[in-house]
Amino acid sequence: MSRIGKKPVAIPNGVTAQIENGQLNVKGPKGTLSLGLSELIDYKLEDGAIAVNPANDTKAARSHWGMQRTLVSNLVEGVTDGFTKVLIIKGVGYRAQAQGKKLKLQLGYSHDVDLDVPEGVEVKTPDQTTVEISGIDKQKVGQFAAEVRRWRKPEPYKGKGIAYRGEYIFRKEGKKK
Repeated sequence: MSRIGKKPVAIPNGVTAQIENGQLNVKGPKGTLSLGLSELIDYKLEDGAIAVNPANDTKAARSHWGMQRTLVSNLVEGVTDGFTKVLIIKGVGYRAQAQGKKLKLQLGYSHDVDLDVPEGVEVKTPDQTTVEISGIDKQKVGQFAAEVRRWRKPEPYKGKGIAYRGEYIFRKEGKKK
């Protein structure tokens, strides 16, 4: 039994949701998002909330239940507040700079790394060692943050690289003399 799936997703003021043609469309102050609905799950709009329940008592329906409820919750949260990932760059000479729809990274390679920012994602660099990635789609924000981090993951000896804010980097002891 999904404990998270039992809770209906509350729809705040200023947000509208509608189910049509196998799609859930959620419109709010930050924009519009949609989700393709699973046939294994029943979705109902009732009392200012979206109820998510399994369509039948099969194992597949029960296993999709919690995830589908979380996806619906992410749609509602995205159109109201949005999502943000903050990356911290550590290392001598490592820096980042947002230039319109491009992110320019200098990470110790012989060349600069230029990344195209996907549609619906916004990138800011308040300083040279901080990258703020924000948007209304949690999957796009997280995916782009992971692609940026992939260029130089934090290493365990000095901690140099690109890490998420608040991420714990397991540190190893260096060589013994």
